[in-house]
Amino acid sequence: MSGRPDATVVVAVYNTMPYLTECLNSLVGQSIGLDRLEVVAVDDGSTDGSSAELDRFAERYPGTVKVIHQANSGGPAAPSNRALDLATGRFVYFIGSDDYLGEEALERMVAYADEHESDVVVGKMVGTNGRYVHQKLYKENDPDISLYRSSLPFTLANTKLFRRELVEKHRLRFPEDLPVGSDQPFTIEACVRARKISVLSDYTFYYAVKRGDASNITYRADHLSRLRCTSAIMKHAASLVEAGPDRDALFKRHFTWELAKLIQDDFPALDAATRQEVCAGIAVLADEYLTDELRDSLDVKRRVRICLAQAGAVDELARAITEEAEHGAPPFHLEDGRAFAAYPGFRDKALGLPDRVYELVGEAVPGRLAQGTKLVAAEWDQAGDELTLVLTARVGVLGDTGSLTVRLAKGAMPKSADKPGARRLPSGHELSAPTGEFSRTLAEDGRATTVRARIPVHAVKSKLGVRVYVDVAGSTYEIPVKTGGMPLPLARRWRQAVPYRVAANQNPKGRLVITTAPLWETKTGAGKRLRHMLSRLKRKVIR
Repeated sequence: MSGRPDATVVVAVYNTMPYLTECLNSLVGQSIGLDRLEVVAVDDGSTDGSSAELDRFAERYPGTVKVIHQANSGGPAAPSNRALDLATGRFVYFIGSDDYLGEEALERMVAYADEHESDVVVGKMVGTNGRYVHQKLYKENDPDISLYRSSLPFTLANTKLFRRELVEKHRLRFPEDLPVGSDQPFTIEACVRARKISVLSDYTFYYAVKRGDASNITYRADHLSRLRCTSAIMKHAASLVEAGPDRDALFKRHFTWELAKLIQDDFPALDAATRQEVCAGIAVLADEYLTDELRDSLDVKRRVRICLAQAGAVDELARAITEEAEHGAPPFHLEDGRAFAAYPGFRDKALGLPDRVYELVGEAVPGRLAQGTKLVAAEWDQAGDELTLVLTARVGVLGDTGSLTVRLAKGAMPKSADKPGARRLPSGHELSAPTGEFSRTLAEDGRATTVRARIPVHAVKSKLGVRVYVDVAGSTYEIPVKTGGMPLPLARRWRQAVPYRVAANQNPKGRLVITTAPLWETKTGAGKRLRHMLSRLKRKVIR
């Protein structure tokens, strides 16, 4: 290779065969060409054949692939720093040694950086083999995005193109004492100091691979190790970004991601001392960085868990996690037009957490309502020609439940309601007065309201969905009632003069549907011919 390369790709390697081969092939096969490329790979004491594979590529691509071997350091930070000391490219790019690039990745990113004078370019990443990669940032190309007013805080991996002049000017390096997340301080500081950050979304630049045995280092770290690393990351970021909306926007990621992951379903199984230590560590960070505005921006599930940890309510936190895992989301307590998620600790005077911690604040409600709505029983009640659907449903709301009704609704639910299983009715939508009789009682377990409805069924040809309606925090929600495997009443005939058939069925989406139709239907053409024949016969008789 002659001259200065455009891009140096840094590869920190430790026991990543056979994934390493695909990674290296994707680098030497880049459309940018070998004369514009430099690969610096640092073997961090591999024992699985990765060392020999690196040497094979170095021998095959002399002047392009440079390999350094060193004793194991325990993480990617030290080998990445050593590679940075040797890098010569105008730009530097980092890749995990089990991941790979799209063929045109480097050429496209370098061209975009040159065109827009970008210091950082973020190319679209996707996950493979079940690897999760946050996608919200990649909606469209944007030559100038903000760290604080975009989804960039949720994409803080170092797998980006950095202008090396920026890296060296500020002597950006990876903290070698962090086994997890050591790329975040580097990425955050680079983005804070960058003149311009760009995002490219029109091509798949990076494929992040989850190994078949899930042995990626981020999947192996324990709770306390991840807590210590997150604390160090946040402390470093706080030294760069002063308190205020920008810092809140950055730290929303850490409260909803790193810290929230410490208090998920596996938390109750930790030993008592570790649970206490995790909560104490979260409390320190929440006391320092969790402003009221940031707290209110979190979804209620994470907000409650973080605040229970902050309050030292270890038992209540474990109970909140266990109960949600076993029974689903807690009921909503409705009161004076507001709604609260009734997690453990709600209005517990000993804890003293404000209601705001438990309140639903502009967040998605349909999914939780659908999860808490279940069919209990359904039957027909017939008196002569009058037929009534008697239905009992359990709905996950408590408190002011006067708005809770059941209706038979025409038309299909919009497709947007399929994933959450319910929907919020559009603003200004007005429901007609409900028909029938309703009674509402507290469920035996105290976690829901049982609504019993008696709804008249009319002798018309129709197909109607059975739906629950309830007002929550100023909005009306429509929830299709799913059968949930409960027995349904048998189809029956009713009415004497013009008999009708009524049936309760489950549609392909598992929702309860009531169908009514005349028992016998005369086709339009046949009926017209029959009336014509009767008319002619009548005229003949009269004559």
